Amino acid sequence: MCSAKEQVAQQNGDIESNYPVGSDKAQVGRGASRSVAFLRRLCLITFKIILVVGLLAVVVGILWYFMGLTFVVQLAIVALVAFLAAGRGYRWFYVALMTLPRDIMAVTRYLLFLLSVRRISKGNKSVAEIFKEDVVQKNPNKVLFIFEGKEWTAGQIEDYSNRVANLFKSHGFRKGDAVGLMLENRPEFVCIWLGLSKVGIITALINHNLRQNSLVHSVTIAKCQALIFGEDFMDAVREIAGSLSGVRLYNWSESEPRYPGGEIGERNLSPLLADSPTSPLPLDGINFHDRLLYIYTSGTTGLPKAAVITNARYFFLAGAISYQAWFKKNDVFYTPLPLYHTAGGAMCIGQAIVYGATIVIRKKFSASSYFQDISKFNCTISQYIGEMCRYLLATPKKPTDTQHKLRMVFGNGLRPQIWKDFVERFNISKVVEFYGATEGNANIANVDNTVGAIGFVSRILPQVYPISIIKVDRATGEPIRGANGLCIPCKADEPGVFVGKINPNNPARTYLGYVNEKESEKKVVRDVFARGDSAFISGDIVVADEFGYLYFKDRTGDTFRWKGENVSTSEVEGVVSNIVDYKDCVIYGVQVFGSEGRAGMAAIVDQQNNLDLNKLTEGVKKSLPSYARPLFVRVLNEMELTGTFKMKKLDLQKEGFDPSIIRDKLYYLSPEGVYEPLTEEAFAQIQSGKIRL
Repeated sequence: MCSAKEQVAQQNGDIESNYPVGSDKAQVGRGASRSVAFLRRLCLITFKIILVVGLLAVVVGILWYFMGLTFVVQLAIVALVAFLAAGRGYRWFYVALMTLPRDIMAVTRYLLFLLSVRRISKGNKSVAEIFKEDVVQKNPNKVLFIFEGKEWTAGQIEDYSNRVANLFKSHGFRKGDAVGLMLENRPEFVCIWLGLSKVGIITALINHNLRQNSLVHSVTIAKCQALIFGEDFMDAVREIAGSLSGVRLYNWSESEPRYPGGEIGERNLSPLLADSPTSPLPLDGINFHDRLLYIYTSGTTGLPKAAVITNARYFFLAGAISYQAWFKKNDVFYTPLPLYHTAGGAMCIGQAIVYGATIVIRKKFSASSYFQDISKFNCTISQYIGEMCRYLLATPKKPTDTQHKLRMVFGNGLRPQIWKDFVERFNISKVVEFYGATEGNANIANVDNTVGAIGFVSRILPQVYPISIIKVDRATGEPIRGANGLCIPCKADEPGVFVGKINPNNPARTYLGYVNEKESEKKVVRDVFARGDSAFISGDIVVADEFGYLYFKDRTGDTFRWKGENVSTSEVEGVVSNIVDYKDCVIYGVQVFGSEGRAGMAAIVDQQNNLDLNKLTEGVKKSLPSYARPLFVRVLNEMELTGTFKMKKLDLQKEGFDPSIIRDKLYYLSPEGVYEPLTEEAFAQIQSGKIRL
């Protein structure tokens, strides 16, 4: 007998199935077997360990019975001494002993998560179906969203999303179509993409800060048939309307629309939704591996790229962090992060949509209101990104800093240089730092409060989670290969690039990539550890210590060489930012005529005009080796930031340090070791070699 979904699929053979970019449809479409294969391998490894331990126990028991306890103890001592004497066995034993509790905890949680994956995969459920069956039907009155004093229950979210689904289906949209969504943080943002998914429509979550060419690119790269935008962004859409041929426009408003509609061919969405029925659509044709969202990269080095997020990938993003961090059903989350990015829109919002947790949504991050909100709404878990922590530390101290009920914060990008200051000032008992790329297939998390770590890999059983660090050229990002043509794994304390092995038969290891297949292929490295294998290459330089903890070092391409040494821009940025009282700061390398490599340059935002150059001079001398000290300083009034507070430095790097081009204040580190104004005369002397850096 065919299931209802299979019957629908057979009747609608022309419906696109939205399988991942670069994957074989036949390989991907194996239902529950995707997670079962990995689970079987893990169980086999566990069984072997139990078998070996059991056999040893039998041998020890026999010897004990026939030879006595004294003989067994003596034999054990001799065997242990022989093992420890045979090289570095003693160190492995020590590392295993120290990391065993961590590994047992992580493996247990990972197994529990895989069991939940098996349940969902076996049922071939979409996110909308999970939400309906596991959240709405179990507790329709549970408050899931709190926004600007208003509460949204599971039932209300379901009704609103059903209105969206019915409306867009009646307007002729069907499975496989793409619709852009350009809206600020609010519950309706989630309701709209959830409703569109019930029709099988893929929602492209567009950064509402984009304008002109970047905005046109985001709409067209996803092949959007329509664009839903908040009326606050009418001017931005009006500017590009002529470039959106064939794209239907829908203007969403919270209350009575300010615009009558039709000015640029748009329709007012809110009145249409009010008249749309709340009756549910059948979800039989929407599957676990269908595309759900397009989430864009932040665009710090060029135009945004649209990453493919399937229903399965969304479930992984929400579920993996939930199990590894061990979230609870009664937790109240706080997120001021943009919902158009993975961290806020999937890892946090997913706790409500998949697990029925309560989330306090803030329209926009405010350093002064962050802990006030957390205290006001009795939040137990809050979300961060690294730059936010720096902004919070830069605020004046106040009682609400510690008057909260937080048991945990989770996020990514908390720099080691401010980690301890952050947790001590704000009384944070646990930090769960995670790492992973939106478009990637490898995510890790630091779940035991190790300062500065982004996650770990077991030293006892590294095969459990197939990620690795390989040697690369830090300037180009190209893998370094051995004589056999394969990549070279890094040893402990040896920096390299983070990779995740691709396995299309395992949904946890599938690589979905971008909408643009050429861009997707750039992120794949082949013949990694065996001929014919492949891996997602992150482009991030990390290093693992002997206990398996991983630490972020830099992005490939951001690292530059000076005086024959590699300079990590990320590490220098962390040091300089601390010295200048947590001001916005970026580090990049600039070319100096007649010199090999690139000299370090710092661009620092100083809106209050209180940058202390003497303090900066003393600070870099104390904290950085000579080759890593910024030789040039550019003082800015403001810096262009992405929606997740990442600083764009490509244009700054192109402009270099020429005072005839740059109107900002410029300084250079003189041979006397102090920062002096960089005049055109000094610039000429540096270029001619009269002033030696």
